[in-house]
Amino acid sequence: MNQNPAFRYAQRNDLPVILSFIKGLAEYEHMSDQVIADEATLEKWLFDQPRAEVLLASADGIDVGFALFFHNFSTFLGRSGIYLEDLFVLPAYRGRGYGKAILKKLASIAVERECGRLEWSCLDWNQPSIDFYRSLGAVPLSEWTMYRVTGETLTKLARE
Repeated sequence: MNQNPAFRYAQRNDLPVILSFIKGLAEYEHMSDQVIADEATLEKWLFDQPRAEVLLASADGIDVGFALFFHNFSTFLGRSGIYLEDLFVLPAYRGRGYGKAILKKLASIAVERECGRLEWSCLDWNQPSIDFYRSLGAVPLSEWTMYRVTGETLTKLARE
């Protein structure tokens, strides 16, 4: 099996595979009930009003994983960064270096685009991923807590 995947940026015709990867990730994270995304919504936010990008990794003609990412900005660095929202590799292809290859590709995109950082979040219980990220030199930002406002709370805040 080829451990050096081919990479390409997703196109509209990739929406079914993107959605299948999202659902696969949600299943892995025990969050399937939270997936409300559909192909039409993804098409709007990835292609019609692009707010994120998708990088697909394929091996031997099969899409084996993806990364969904977008740019953020660091005022302290004075430059943008890349925030990795989701990384997923099909279960049959895990442990073969594809996840690392995807992160290396994202790092090269960040460097090419003159970004100051590449960052992501990881669930506290996901020890295999934590170990993997640390093996790459990533460090947890234990002094930071992520906050989120969604749904009715978001709507209420916007109306106040």
